[in-house]
Amino acid sequence: MRIRPIVVALSALCLVVLVAAGCGGGGAKTESTGTTAGKGANVKVGLVFDVGGRGDQSFNDAAYAGLERAMKELGVSQDHIEYIEPGEGGDRESALRQLAAGEYDLIFGIGFLFSDDILAVAKDFPTKHFACVDMNVPESGELPANVVALKFKEEEGSYLVGALSGWLTKSNKVGFVGGMQIPLIKKFEAGYVAGVKRANPAATVDVKYAGVDGNAFKNPTKGKELALAVYGNGADIIYHASGSTGLGVFEAANEKGTFAIGVDSDQHSAMPGRVLTSMIKRVDVAVFDTIEDQIDGTFPGGQTHVFGLKEKGVDYVYDERNKALIPDDVHAKVEALRAEIESGTIVAPTE
Repeated sequence: MRIRPIVVALSALCLVVLVAAGCGGGGAKTESTGTTAGKGANVKVGLVFDVGGRGDQSFNDAAYAGLERAMKELGVSQDHIEYIEPGEGGDRESALRQLAAGEYDLIFGIGFLFSDDILAVAKDFPTKHFACVDMNVPESGELPANVVALKFKEEEGSYLVGALSGWLTKSNKVGFVGGMQIPLIKKFEAGYVAGVKRANPAATVDVKYAGVDGNAFKNPTKGKELALAVYGNGADIIYHASGSTGLGVFEAANEKGTFAIGVDSDQHSAMPGRVLTSMIKRVDVAVFDTIEDQIDGTFPGGQTHVFGLKEKGVDYVYDERNKALIPDDVHAKVEALRAEIESGTIVAPTE
């Protein structure tokens, strides 16, 4: 396999990505059996990671977990997968073009920052298929036939961890630390605040953001600074939606002896004992399902696929590692709210 200057071969990596085992479902499609093993032997997949890259223990690692699952369950060859770590600015488009000009059939852009670049590159490579996680879909709602938008109802999972925070806070003060101030992250904030208020109308939510550009998702020092300020004002739980910036939130929680809530992947291992739970955003499911669609010849070009609680696209972690921190009666109440969201009785706000 050719290794280009900014490309890393999957076979050279040994980092194990941990994705929640107890977060309420393994994906929108049933697990593959021996009858489907190897069916993806000929598909070739390229992927460009978001700001922060692999090892963020969050968004990008979840995307990589989808690639791993495709190799394991669909028989996609390591030699047929290539990914590019993020650069700055225009590197996103050049990375997509590099893959599209190569032998790859399906190319992913991981993150909303790829939205315009995906559309531009897809126009120039009409025979290739492209998928964008968290894509900003044009106002017309129309997408090219070779592009699929993969989106999530982050507000639904955030609502559940918000309610959990509202029932568990002892100070009636909790916090939210977001990365970049954009509508996408505002969805996390809105769902969380609504969930807190549903569980505990007397509770207040101290909201902070790390910045207004992509660097806000990769600044643990800023995350710790913001979290220390929120904890210093009396909050005992902070939920972050800030990529690797959130690692600083965990450091602050550990320093203050308080709790934090992770995002996107199961972040328990980032600070065991201080990560109360994590709001899981199943980017791995979206990546895996899209690869399987490509293999099956059913690539959903021109469509927007939305993953919510009902579709097992978002959830929260509740397993043997954190259940001692969540009383049974509180867990039961959160699960009751899940049922109301899935039935449509509760509609979590997005702003």
